[in-house]
Amino acid sequence: MNMKNPLLEFTDKGIYCSVAKVYLDPWRAVDKAIISHGHADHSRWGHKQYITHHRNVPIISHRLGEINVTGKEWGETFSINNVKFSLHPAGHIIGSSQVRVEHKGEVWVFTGDYKTENDGISTPYEPIKCHTFITECTFGLPAFKWTPQQEVFENINQWWEENKSEGKTSILFGYSLGKAQRLLKYLDTDIGKIYTHGAIENMTQVLRPLVDFPETTLITKETKKEELLGNIVLAPPSAHGSTWIRKMVPYVTASASGWMTFRGARRRRAIDKGFVLSDHCDWQGLLSSIEATGAEKIICTHGYTEIFSRFLREQGYDARTEETQYGDEEDNTVPDETATLEKQTS
Repeated sequence: MNMKNPLLEFTDKGIYCSVAKVYLDPWRAVDKAIISHGHADHSRWGHKQYITHHRNVPIISHRLGEINVTGKEWGETFSINNVKFSLHPAGHIIGSSQVRVEHKGEVWVFTGDYKTENDGISTPYEPIKCHTFITECTFGLPAFKWTPQQEVFENINQWWEENKSEGKTSILFGYSLGKAQRLLKYLDTDIGKIYTHGAIENMTQVLRPLVDFPETTLITKETKKEELLGNIVLAPPSAHGSTWIRKMVPYVTASASGWMTFRGARRRRAIDKGFVLSDHCDWQGLLSSIEATGAEKIICTHGYTEIFSRFLREQGYDARTEETQYGDEEDNTVPDETATLEKQTS
């Protein structure tokens, strides 16, 4: 590979394929953008043309409004200026894709965000052979090791049942796109009713044609707190501490996030209970995914990039880091504990 003219390059607008004149998940307005998934840091407003998986079309149309968008199938090859592109399941959220780029026998794969555990609602992650692999490493520390989701959901439903027995409302925080629907899918409606914050209800309604979700009830001004007692409320993290939530006393709160691995994350956010559940890869998931690609060159983007790329180099990979403007939609980091874990990995 000629590093002076790489197939994909990192620019101030985003990841750019100069041969095709197309960007992948650009963070500034461009003419043509291939979008990996619907989270706001990867699908931004203002591009003249959007290309994405067809399951992501209703998501970004809901979030961005009137846009010029084309939907593609998994594995469907489309050429732009003789560069071949195709989308492959990333397993992160519904409609999330990896982007495969091929030109003159050279293959790159951009993961966007991804996870290897099959959550039952997203199309499961599919390893793609390539020469260069652009990977996130949001949870790129050995301390992150996920418990199988079935066990996590059993714990969540048990928590809800215990709260009900004490006459309290259960409030469960999760990001409005992806995490909230994953939680919703596995809540046990034999325990009680599922109430939703407006942001979660609106997105869930967009996704209902794609997934069989349990029934939900939107909380409105007319909803009385007596109706909520013993039931569960799904809300975005931003609702915590708001006047909206203070009307629900007595309640118990919980958050579902990979960051709940940190004991201090729950304490600092004044959350009663933390469930470790992430829509990203854990440490082992990242390593196994990279190995499965057969790639020799690894580019680490958002997350623990320096630590993770250094570890990969020690394993014999040609690994480096690149700056992007992607974040973590479930970011609940606790600085002092993060620093401690980084020292342990060094």
